[in-house]
Amino acid sequence: MMLDFVYLASQSPRRRQLLEQLGVRYELLLPDEREDAEALEVVLKNEAPAAYVKRVTYLKLDAAVARLKRRQLQPAPILCSDTTVALGRTIYGKPEGNQDAQRMLAELAGHTHRVLTAVAVQSGRQRLEALSISKVTFEGMTRKQISAYTATGEPLGKAGAYAVQGRAARYITSISGSYSGIMGLPIRETALLLKAAGLKI
Repeated sequence: MMLDFVYLASQSPRRRQLLEQLGVRYELLLPDEREDAEALEVVLKNEAPAAYVKRVTYLKLDAAVARLKRRQLQPAPILCSDTTVALGRTIYGKPEGNQDAQRMLAELAGHTHRVLTAVAVQSGRQRLEALSISKVTFEGMTRKQISAYTATGEPLGKAGAYAVQGRAARYITSISGSYSGIMGLPIRETALLLKAAGLKI
């Protein structure tokens, strides 16, 4: 019997918010202390951005499936997602600190970059996947503007060192693609995957 909720294997409050926007009931399935979640996000040498974001999402999903079994929780679809920012083939993950965030923003300023979000759902033995690719253009930013933005703390924990729904929006001149995908969970693709997994949406 298919349950009317999904396990969300993500720490991101934005992904929770987007699932709520979809009207999907969820329970969090987060890593425990023994798991090294950050290690899953290491970029391999010469890895293309799309290959990277899909691989990380699958690794997160594998870990979540194992977690579900280990905790002996009732079965239900598991949803995982990962977002990365790319300028050409250069991958911009989460900054390691303020200085790293300033470096990223200085490189992204005045250019158009891609935001790639991979989504994967495990439902029984079935694995469903989707990839959302959007484009974001930043106007030129001065060192003072970049410094003021990083001082807010908002860039930390965000791929590419910015939050599209936050204060960085004032520097974005255009967006092409999925706004929710840029936030971290493309609503349309996610809805289609969950529907295919048997959830009522």
